[in-house]
Amino acid sequence: MPSSRVETMGRLFILCELSVVAMVILLSVDRTEQLQSSQAHTLLRIRRLLNHPPVLSSWTDRTDFCNMEPNSSLTVVCYEDSVTQLHIIGEQGTPQLPENFSMESFITTLVKLPNLKVLTLASLGLRGPLSGKIARLSSLEIFNVSSNLISGSIPEELSSLTSLQTLILDGNAFSGQLPDWLGQLQELTVLSLRKNSFNGSLPDSLGDLDNLRVLALSHNRFYGQVPDLSSLTNLQVLDLEDNLLNGPFPKISTKLVTIILKRNKFRSGIPINLNSYYQLQQLDLSFNSFVGPFLQSLFALPSINYIDIAGNKFTGMLSVNQSCNEDLMFVDLSSNLLTGNLPDCLLNLKKVDVLYARNCLSTGDQDQRPISFCRNEALAVGIIPSNKNQKQASKTVIVLGITGGIAGSIALAGLAFFVVRRSNANRGNKTPPTRLILETASTGYTSKILSDARYIYQTMKLGSLGLPAYRTFSLEEIEEATGNFDSSAFMGEGSHGQMYRGQLKNGSLVAIRCLKMKKSHDVQNFMHRIELISKLRHPHVVSALGHCFECYWDDSSVSRIFLVFEDVPNGTLGNWISGRRSRQMLTWAQRIAAAIGIAKGIQFLHTVIVPGLFSNNLNITDILLDQNLAAKISSYNLPLLGEELGKDGKKSSSGGSKEIASRVNHADKNDIYGLGVILLELMAGRQLKTKTEIDAIKDQSSVAADAAALRSVVDPTVQKASSEQSLRTMMEISLRCLLNDPADRPSIEDVLWNLQFAAQVQDGWRESYSSEGSPGSPSQPPSLRLTIPK
Repeated sequence: MPSSRVETMGRLFILCELSVVAMVILLSVDRTEQLQSSQAHTLLRIRRLLNHPPVLSSWTDRTDFCNMEPNSSLTVVCYEDSVTQLHIIGEQGTPQLPENFSMESFITTLVKLPNLKVLTLASLGLRGPLSGKIARLSSLEIFNVSSNLISGSIPEELSSLTSLQTLILDGNAFSGQLPDWLGQLQELTVLSLRKNSFNGSLPDSLGDLDNLRVLALSHNRFYGQVPDLSSLTNLQVLDLEDNLLNGPFPKISTKLVTIILKRNKFRSGIPINLNSYYQLQQLDLSFNSFVGPFLQSLFALPSINYIDIAGNKFTGMLSVNQSCNEDLMFVDLSSNLLTGNLPDCLLNLKKVDVLYARNCLSTGDQDQRPISFCRNEALAVGIIPSNKNQKQASKTVIVLGITGGIAGSIALAGLAFFVVRRSNANRGNKTPPTRLILETASTGYTSKILSDARYIYQTMKLGSLGLPAYRTFSLEEIEEATGNFDSSAFMGEGSHGQMYRGQLKNGSLVAIRCLKMKKSHDVQNFMHRIELISKLRHPHVVSALGHCFECYWDDSSVSRIFLVFEDVPNGTLGNWISGRRSRQMLTWAQRIAAAIGIAKGIQFLHTVIVPGLFSNNLNITDILLDQNLAAKISSYNLPLLGEELGKDGKKSSSGGSKEIASRVNHADKNDIYGLGVILLELMAGRQLKTKTEIDAIKDQSSVAADAAALRSVVDPTVQKASSEQSLRTMMEISLRCLLNDPADRPSIEDVLWNLQFAAQVQDGWRESYSSEGSPGSPSQPPSLRLTIPK
């Protein structure tokens, strides 16, 4: 089906919406109504401002606007002597608007029709930014200004039009990002912004438009991933054609009638549940980078009549016995990696137009490629063939770069492939494995091109915090950064794998964690977790910069995962208070700032995903300080490691249901206890390595009723430069964090508030000390006083 027909179908859907509303209004109108003279003058002024277009040539001073015969280009509907509906659709080649045309003046005139519910101003040459005064039409339900020259962003004032049901801005010059406030238009059923210059990522608030039936954003410059739209159960048309969108297949409801993702940069597989979209009529995924098996069952969907997957990397062997829907009219399978035979049902349907060139099908016509081409190309994009019936004497390992956040997919750009031959264990050969560079002769992609592509391709724009975008690393890069895992780069080994220090080609220092997988999991099992890891970016959390998978050839299971983290240069917080850096004393204000940073990092880990990242086993030696002495949590419960996977890739757990519920209910309070210990260590100026030491400090602190007793617990290096009230606030909240019953411990928000208060008190005390030359302590309001738990 040509693109013009696709667009025509979308327009028919929208026109149907408009017609229903118009018919309801027309049936309710008394044709004998007389229009207010002021509104009649307003309509005539609109004609003058539009430079007397031919469509309005019949309007004169004597026109009875409310009793005009409506047509497809011009309709005026009145109710109780006011205009409630105005449709003006111009023609191509109509007179240009005068040079002094002002959109602001035009809208100012238009809003003198305050009872408008339906407004269509199409193909009239309107130009300039849309004035926010349009929101004065507070009853507006349908607003269509398609095929004009309107520029600029969507005015925020539109957010006040809570009755708006249809917004059509097609074919203009709108630009900028879509605003988050679109989610406030809860009555919206049609949002059509085709053929503009919008850019940026799509706002998550689109997923809040529960009544939306049509979302048409084609021919713009949107990029990034599509937000979760699965809650839009009324959505029937999704048109995202010709943008720069990437990531996985969008999360959408199963009631879609039309899905158009044509000409974007999607790089995932298609979800298997797509074969349950029983209302789906049109599916266009052409000219993306979709990979993996093509679902042949789509041919048999009960409503399907149009399928276009041309220009992707879909694989799979087609079967001649596959059934098809008899209503199929167009199928384009061209330029993929399909093998086998074209289904007989496609050949036997007389009315279906089938294109399938540039595959590796056994069908002899339409320019088929040799079977070796499809196999090599499948390997080049990381689709690993698995033959369980064939036993190999040796294991072959392929190192895969997987684009972060793309479930089950492997982008061609950004990959380097290396085959490693592992000798048979029975031979006992200790010779280092041979590494071969795999090049695909049929495409001409050399290792140099692939290597350069790694630095060109990015899965997302530059991240926040001054960090580069999360990306894929090849094993070659990892080995080069660590000197082939030289012992001098080894930093240690813990429960979360081995850590290496490394330096990338661009000079950036990084920390690389090597995780050995004990169970047989393929890449698909890890992709959702990799996507979560890529989002863990916060000023007080050590952020991941990318990853690399090493997989076995014979069963596609992951043998090792390398996670690349940002370098944090100033060592651990523990060393700054009691270790080799303790001579460079942290002031009391710096210690409070570190505590606040840790609390903010914990708050982020608890809320960044659902469920949050809890039970992070916090330790002062896992808190790193950056060049500005800002605290960063370096060891946290990575989604990749937080739970064991069963063979099906799903979470498995041990223990009874009561035990599991208990762990979930108080998981966040485990981190509160760890934070309480760190707070005690910051005050005491030393690490507390055993529970006995912790309990001793707790007991000593609990009876520290006066200033002297309180300061006896505190590190002598900060005693003279700290406020008593600040110390007491920190001590009290730390003791509350260490209560035996998790339910009695404070929330992270409560802890953060108290720490920030301690910082404010310390700042006030320091200013008073500096100005008066003697220490002073601002009094704390009685409502803020805490009771030291016994």
